[in-house]
Amino acid sequence: MAPESRDLNVEDACRRFSLIYTGAIADVLDEMGYSKQCLPAAIQSLNWDQRVAGAAMTVEGQQTSSKDPEEIYIPVLQMLGDLQPGDVIVSQPNDGICAHIGELSSEAAQFRGARGAVIDGGARDTDYIRKLGFPVFCRYRTPRDIAGRWKLITYGRPITIGEVTIRRGDFIVGDNDGVVVIPREVMPQVLERAEEVVHTENEVRKAILEGVHPVEAYRKHGRF
Repeated sequence: MAPESRDLNVEDACRRFSLIYTGAIADVLDEMGYSKQCLPAAIQSLNWDQRVAGAAMTVEGQQTSSKDPEEIYIPVLQMLGDLQPGDVIVSQPNDGICAHIGELSSEAAQFRGARGAVIDGGARDTDYIRKLGFPVFCRYRTPRDIAGRWKLITYGRPITIGEVTIRRGDFIVGDNDGVVVIPREVMPQVLERAEEVVHTENEVRKAILEGVHPVEAYRKHGRF
C-alpha cells in the first residue's frame, strides 16, 4: 500500500505550534473530546529544553535475525529519502532491544528538512545527535545496531504508540513535558484555540502578579 499523504500548511503550523507548550495543547484536546492524545511519559527528549513540532512521518518495524543489508538498511534509507520538509519521524519499532535512530539517520533526516524524531524505542550516537541539534524523543539509549535485530516493515501508514493512533500528517508537538499528537482533521482548530489558551493564561499570570486574588483571576478568565 502507498504511504498516506499529508494535507496541511506545515511550515506555518510548525512555526506557530513551536510557541505553544504541550500542556495548553493537551488541555484544548481534552476540551474537544480528544482525551487520549499524549504519548507515554517514558518517551522524553534527549536534550533538555529542546522542542519539536511537525507533521508525522509514521514508521513501523519488527524484530528480525536477518543481517541482509537489502532487508535491514535499504528500507530505512528509502524512508529517509522520502521525508518532506516539516516532517517528524514517528516510529513504533515493536522492539526494546536496539537503537532505531542514530547520528547518520538524524543527519540525513535533518538534511531532508525533517524537524525531529519521536521513537517508541531507542537511540544511539546520542552525543552526536545532541551536537547536531536534531530533536529526538525516545524511551532509552543503547549502542546496539539494528543488524540482526530489527527491520523497518512499513512507513506512512497508521501506527499506535501507547493508546494513541498516529497517521501520516497528524501533527506532533513535543517539549520537556512530553509529546502530544494532534489529529490532522482538527489541527487548525486546535492551533487557534491553543493560542487563545496561552494568551488567557498570560492574562491570569499578569493579574496574579499584580495582586489579584487567584480565585478572582480564575473566575474572570476561566483558566488556571
